Amino acid sequence: MKMPITASLLTALLCAGPLAAADAIKREGEGKLFYTTIEIPAGAETLYLSGSGASPDADGNWGDMEAQAIDTLAKFKETLESRGWSMADVVQVRVFAVAGEDGKLDFAGFNRGYMQFFGTEENPSKPVRSFVQVADLVVDGWLVEIEVRAARMPR
Repeated sequence: MKMPITASLLTALLCAGPLAAADAIKREGEGKLFYTTIEIPAGAETLYLSGSGASPDADGNWGDMEAQAIDTLAKFKETLESRGWSMADVVQVRVFAVAGEDGKLDFAGFNRGYMQFFGTEENPSKPVRSFVQVADLVVDGWLVEIEVRAARMPR
């Protein structure tokens, strides 16, 4: 039995096929903390948030790497949400970090803070990520400076 191809059937087939995939953000190479590739299609909205770091506590203490990662990512979350975006829209995280007073870089501490925002039940999304150790950061007291890029399909 042959089924006639109507305009609505053709539209449904086209929307379900490869053309629809071109209209979505594609994430590939999923690891524990990030994806290795994220493809942003033409027409996506993008938002770039400049590098930022933690704020000192009332007593002037900056906190350790984990605390600074949490503080910085929480500020990004607040900024994104104030603009109608979310942490799930973040497609890239770039991190610059310095060693603590003991001379050691606390990469594990950063990851503990990072994992509170990405790959969670609330936000299963994970961005691509770079993490670079540098000699110093522009603000005394910062152990980490983070910048993010977000993308989403128009709503």
